[in-house]
Amino acid sequence: MIPTPHINCSDKELIAKTVLMPGDPLRAKFLADTFLTDVTMFNSVRNIFGYTGYYKGRRISVMASGMGMPSIGIYSYELFKFYDVEQIIRIGSAGAYSERLNVYDVVLATSAYSESTFPFVQSGIKDKELKATESLNEKIKLIANKLSINLKEAKIHSSDVFYHEDELYWQKMKNDFGCEAVEMESVALFANAISCNKKAACLLTISDSFITHEVTTSKERESSFTKMMEIALELAE
Repeated sequence: MIPTPHINCSDKELIAKTVLMPGDPLRAKFLADTFLTDVTMFNSVRNIFGYTGYYKGRRISVMASGMGMPSIGIYSYELFKFYDVEQIIRIGSAGAYSERLNVYDVVLATSAYSESTFPFVQSGIKDKELKATESLNEKIKLIANKLSINLKEAKIHSSDVFYHEDELYWQKMKNDFGCEAVEMESVALFANAISCNKKAACLLTISDSFITHEVTTSKERESSFTKMMEIALELAE
């Protein structure tokens, strides 16, 4: 079923087997403009930009996911199910729940806990904590080491809610479930990878801290989170 309702690409060969998925369409554009050569845009529906190009002579795609689990749930499912994509690496921002995670640190999610019903409603997955694909995470760790980029592994909170009325809700996620950072997409991505028998990982850059109250600007998040991009780009084939 291509093109799909949300991806206006009529040829699945235009999309690489590996897709990097930032939330922000402008971050996808920045990555394509900055790091890729021979770039072709394969999607522009709703300004969710998708590009395919070459990194060091190897082919890779990048496409935005939008914000939240319903959004990444749609795009990652369509890429896995209808465009034969084999692995998706989310490259996003996160808020730190832990004092060991500082602004601009690069974090590899080992697993994600969520209160969301997305995995169960989508494919009957009852677990509240879903793991990233271990073999893909191992590749990412080797790449980070080769690039001399300090990579911190952590269990993360994948939340449906950005604004909590309970301002100390994050402490429950940290103390009760061992979550060290929060974002809003990875559980849906991991659930789709499980249901489609594909691979998924999540690389994050800490954009703010619940501990120190440091924050980054939207412009910094768009163009300065390059270390995680450089790691993920090395997965090009």
